[in-house]
Amino acid sequence: MVDVETLAIIFIIAGAVLLIAEAMSPGVFLLIPGTVLVILGIIGYFYPDFLMSKFSPILAVAVAIPVTVGTVRLYQMLGTPEPPTTTITETLIGREGVVTVRTVPESIKGKVRIGTDTWSATSSEPIEAGTEVKVIKSEGVHVTVIRK
Repeated sequence: MVDVETLAIIFIIAGAVLLIAEAMSPGVFLLIPGTVLVILGIIGYFYPDFLMSKFSPILAVAVAIPVTVGTVRLYQMLGTPEPPTTTITETLIGREGVVTVRTVPESIKGKVRIGTDTWSATSSEPIEAGTEVKVIKSEGVHVTVIRK
């Protein structure tokens, strides 16, 4: 049988492992059992009789409740929902990008990367891939560009 001080150290180590795992992969809520185990382990190491008493589970719940509330509030604050980003074609005018597929007049087979999005593109003159361009017109899902 394991003595109480060894059990307390095991609690502290297991709690620390859970806290580290939470730090590596936030949002799994390992913070709650990790914190409870560390606190019980520390108290149990200095007061071994307490760890084996009927008050130990009561302390665990008393610690878990505020830690749970705090964790939920923390993750709500860190992960505040944002409305999805949409690109309105008018907002593309004046933006700069790079041609990824050669553009030619009267065809929207060309491609231009603007930020992280790729758009079908046309131009008044042929523009080779790799050329920096500026959007002068936008219609639906394609843009008209000129050399930068």
